[in-house]
Amino acid sequence: MSNRTWMTRSLAGGSALILGLTLAGCSGGSGGASSRPENELHLAVYGDAGNTVEQAMVDKFNETSDVKIVLDTIPGADYQTKLQTIIDTDSAPDIFFNWGGGSIANFVDAGLLLPLDEFIEEDPQLKDAFLPSVFETAVIDDKAYGVPMRGTQPVMLFNNSEVLKQAGIDAPPATWDELLDAVEKLKAAGVTPIALGGGDRWPTQMWFQYVFDRVAGEDLFQAALEGDTSVWDSEESREALGKLRELIDAGAFGTNFDSVKFTDGGSPALLASGRAGFELMGSWEYSTQQDADPAFAEEVLGYSEFPAIEGGEGDPDNLAGNTNNFYSIHKDTRYPEEAAEFLKLMYSDEFVKEQVAIGNLPTTTNTEKFLDESADPEYAKYQFDLVQNAPHFQLSWDQAYPPEATVTIHTAVSQFFSGQIDEDGFIKAMQGL
Repeated sequence: MSNRTWMTRSLAGGSALILGLTLAGCSGGSGGASSRPENELHLAVYGDAGNTVEQAMVDKFNETSDVKIVLDTIPGADYQTKLQTIIDTDSAPDIFFNWGGGSIANFVDAGLLLPLDEFIEEDPQLKDAFLPSVFETAVIDDKAYGVPMRGTQPVMLFNNSEVLKQAGIDAPPATWDELLDAVEKLKAAGVTPIALGGGDRWPTQMWFQYVFDRVAGEDLFQAALEGDTSVWDSEESREALGKLRELIDAGAFGTNFDSVKFTDGGSPALLASGRAGFELMGSWEYSTQQDADPAFAEEVLGYSEFPAIEGGEGDPDNLAGNTNNFYSIHKDTRYPEEAAEFLKLMYSDEFVKEQVAIGNLPTTTNTEKFLDESADPEYAKYQFDLVQNAPHFQLSWDQAYPPEATVTIHTAVSQFFSGQIDEDGFIKAMQGL
């Protein structure tokens, strides 16, 4: 990303606690750092508006457990860097938020994570209570290393419905040509057509994920992920880059998008204040807006699928984003049984109710029966139908690749958008992955 990078990537403002280099240690197999109190587990999470649910689950666990969990929220913009820094030290968390897939592959290779298979044998619901396609994202070499938490997070095109109406846009764009037309109308109305937190880079990446999928279909990225770097120089890849350049040159993102961030609330504020018409963002946009301005989220915020691209090979119902976030357990935690017991809350009715109440969509088998209790049932059902009907759900590029690829990907997409590199420069960068 929330995640993201590809993550739940939500507002890292008031709800996040600034976490320095002071996480109490747990590494060391025989009991961790001596500075950590007995009967204490540390849970590291991505700091954003979704932390209210994480705190609620921690509070519920602590009501009955002798071993208490301490929730450490790391500001979203710093999360991956901080985790990489502390994961193999005495400051490592016992349990930590991640995106499965490439985000934990290196940790598994380094022997830093605890396989969950024995716990699943004891309680099959730790696996069976989740949609299989989602659970498998954190299965590596046939071993489970994560349990889904939060919710599935497809990326959608959000809009300020009042701004669109004032600009003469009757409905969100269903095609690329309609998107370009909307850009011109919004520019004429004196509004930045599309808010973009380019300072974070991962929001820029979202545009590449969808345009490449719509033009080339899912096979191109999958081939690249499997090692065929020649696909980046294919006709389809160049066509996708051409589409993106067309949108950029049309002035869709204004001129200062590189100085705007999502993680400090900048781009969501552009949308909510009426200074922008659209924002391409993960489904956590709803909880971010709800946290900042509930009335806007309920009455004005609109949403739609990413537009179809005429003549493209990708199915217009394909999704990109995060299949889910996950909790993993560090292998050196002093309290593995208690950590696994906490993970069982992730399929509880209470957890599902708390998540849907803030606009998230858990991937548990009991989710559908609680959609009417969500903050916005219409939004929850719309999102649920998108996920259910998607022929393919592409994991965000920076989460599908191992973490060491993130800088290369983010630099390439950012430099292409700002005009620092052209198509050939982008292709060369991606072929270096």
